[in-house]
Amino acid sequence: MTHDATPGGPAYLANQRADLLRFARGARRPSGFGYLDALGSVDRARPVELWITCRMTHVFALGLLAAEDPAPGGPDAAELRLLAEHGVRSLRTSLFDHEHGGWFAAVDDDGVVDASKQAYGHAFVVLAASSAAAAGIDGGRDLLADALACLEEHFWDDAQGLVVDQWDRAWTHLDPYRGINANMHTVEALLAAGDVTGDQTWHERAGRVAERVVAWAGVNQWRIPEHFDEQWQPLLEHHRDEPAHPFQPYGATVGHGLEWARLLVAVAESLGDAAPAGLLVAASELAERAVADGWAVDGAEGFVYTTDWQGAPVVRARMHWVAAEAVNTAEVLWRATGDLRWQERREEWWAHIDRCLVDHERGSWTHELDEHNRPSGATWPGKPDVYHAYQAALLPLLPLTPSFAAALATRV
Repeated sequence: MTHDATPGGPAYLANQRADLLRFARGARRPSGFGYLDALGSVDRARPVELWITCRMTHVFALGLLAAEDPAPGGPDAAELRLLAEHGVRSLRTSLFDHEHGGWFAAVDDDGVVDASKQAYGHAFVVLAASSAAAAGIDGGRDLLADALACLEEHFWDDAQGLVVDQWDRAWTHLDPYRGINANMHTVEALLAAGDVTGDQTWHERAGRVAERVVAWAGVNQWRIPEHFDEQWQPLLEHHRDEPAHPFQPYGATVGHGLEWARLLVAVAESLGDAAPAGLLVAASELAERAVADGWAVDGAEGFVYTTDWQGAPVVRARMHWVAAEAVNTAEVLWRATGDLRWQERREEWWAHIDRCLVDHERGSWTHELDEHNRPSGATWPGKPDVYHAYQAALLPLLPLTPSFAAALATRV
């Protein structure tokens, strides 16, 4: 292992990647990967959730493709392969609904805990399968084909160019709620699937979703409406009474403005001349709005979680994933635009991550801080997974496109 005191520097990021894999290896459970507590042990009070199993499978596949030296006590290449294989196997067995198709939202060692079929989790099945396929994991390509077929049949609304949100187990009742969070991760997954399969259809679908979101944000001062009814009319007051909801918070989600900005650049790069017009401009607008509304706006460093529709902070907690997406987006916009402000912001935000979020004693990143940058767990107790942090530590190694796994698989 190498040592570098510069947060965000090459050696620092290599150490982060290795230690995050070391922390993540403890998540294995018989039916998938579990929710990790602050010490890196599985929280057995929680079920095995689809989204966590998929994220961990994705990360272990990336770790295998990256082919780096492990941290002391961390997984070597052989163990990373076994962990990724376990994820794929779990997605083919315990988390898969063999009666109705699709994937359960959550299971435990005794059976199904949440039988709903959620677009959010299914997007992560596509992402995990794409990374597993790129890494040569047994069953990865078959899983990807099945996941894309399920997404196509049950979630993709071709008339809208968007995905619907949630079905019951038997695919007989579609929830009227429509959400942008699931669509965002669907874009991420479709870009990865297109890169791995070579089928441009998936990139084109990602472009259609991106175009809709840009249109909504552009007439809303670049704050993205997140929640909609079944006619895709914005529900701007959704969860006003539960503003810190982990997946459907009230108002504008600062981190999603940043995450969408990065994805818009990827869509533009992937589609080239066929991309919707104005994506790079929209990416810059979204990111600038998120920084203006979210960064250190209440007297302390860090990004607030959410704001109202005028940009005033609502939930002032600092979530680790927002900072991870901030450094990712700063890296991408610096390269895509040449604007040196993004390089300066990247350095500032990595220093913040190192000071406030990286747990130098126990590993991984503290997932939630309060408004004074003290560890909290009101919305996200423990350290459930390493997906955002690992990608933040990996992205500076890679080109703007293709996506993470495909880029690692094609390195020379």
